[in-house]
Amino acid sequence: MADLSGAVWRKSTRSGNGGNSCVEVAKNLPGVVGVRDSKDRSGPALTFGPEAWAAFLAGVKDGEFDLSD
Repeated sequence: MADLSGAVWRKSTRSGNGGNSCVEVAKNLPGVVGVRDSKDRSGPALTFGPEAWAAFLAGVKDGEFDLSD
């Protein structure tokens, strides 16, 4: 498991509900990107390699994860 004790967490400026209902991302650690629930900061966090995170962001931007009605 990655050590996230030095992580600098940030939320999107577009987060809704006053920033209380979104995820936070930490990209300042070498070789790992951390993702956690902003409502449960002491809870578990997911970790991804930088390449996997970049691929996920590209998929989001391309609409790959859009839900159809």
